[in-house]
Amino acid sequence: MTGGYDVVREVAVPSGLGVLVDLAPVHDGERPAWLALGEDGTISRWDVATGRHEAVATTTVPEEPDHDPFNGRQLRRHLHASQDGRFAAVVNDYGRFGEVLDLRAGEITLDLENDGGHQETVPFSLAFGQSRGRCVVIHRTEWNRLDVSDARTGSLLTERSLPEPPEQGPSPEHHLDYFHGALYVSPDGKRILDDGWVWHPIGFPSVWNLDRWIEDNVWESEDGPSRLDVCDRAYYWNHAMTWIDSGRIAVEGLGDDDEEMLPGARIFDTTRTDEHGMAVELLAFEGPVGPFFSDGTRLFSGGASGLSIWDPEQGELLGTVPGISPTRHHASAGQFLELAEGVVRLWDA
Repeated sequence: MTGGYDVVREVAVPSGLGVLVDLAPVHDGERPAWLALGEDGTISRWDVATGRHEAVATTTVPEEPDHDPFNGRQLRRHLHASQDGRFAAVVNDYGRFGEVLDLRAGEITLDLENDGGHQETVPFSLAFGQSRGRCVVIHRTEWNRLDVSDARTGSLLTERSLPEPPEQGPSPEHHLDYFHGALYVSPDGKRILDDGWVWHPIGFPSVWNLDRWIEDNVWESEDGPSRLDVCDRAYYWNHAMTWIDSGRIAVEGLGDDDEEMLPGARIFDTTRTDEHGMAVELLAFEGPVGPFFSDGTRLFSGGASGLSIWDPEQGELLGTVPGISPTRHHASAGQFLELAEGVVRLWDA
């Protein structure tokens, strides 16, 4: 422990939860609660502090035995949760299938399929959001198309039709040559960050306005006026990134090419554009590696040697927390979690 930070706690996973494959944070009054996905498909609500847990649903997302890993990226189950914990989604990262579940009603509201298209190169694009007081789910329906659906009813909110591009000649209006990747909703819930890529393989994270997409322009995710490219890196995507606040983002990696990338973070202001029409880069500094998280002020990086805490305005290391390499962050509770064999490691910021 350095920098005056508290020690890491280790909590045994209750035997009733079985073998866990993923966890997702949810609000539960003032207590940090988690949804837990078991190896057998059971989804449980778990209060880590008290040990209490109850099964709330079972996922039936199919296995994909014919999956051919790309660059070592094995197919894996990923659990998502809406902020209030009413809805969950289970998807096959680097695969094709998933589903959205209403945990209150105990039923599947939406079957998901992303129609393939180099799906083995990206996590299954999915995130929960809010629109007009209802919970919505943003999800990949084709390699170059995202949609928004009502999480409760499963109804599509971004209906649109685009003809197939011709083999020769110009592409139709709104055609997007972009493979959608992992999605991140801004802290204010108004914008989306997409870690996608374009051919020939160049990572191209981009952002756009969620409200405008749902309310005003169904083509906003393709070519709407709020869509903004952040940066470009050859052969480099599916790496750490996070919203710091509702305007700034942190992106892992210093360099423009996978073969020459150095560990570090680049900070971008997505509310402004530079002379190339991309997000303004505010700062780049060496050090941060692994998953990125933020509490609105600080940048956290969860590398193999432990959790590091950074000042994203100055690029200074503020402290380290040895003994935990978290993959999940409970933002409202300030809790970081690492899932290990039979235990979870926790640190409270």
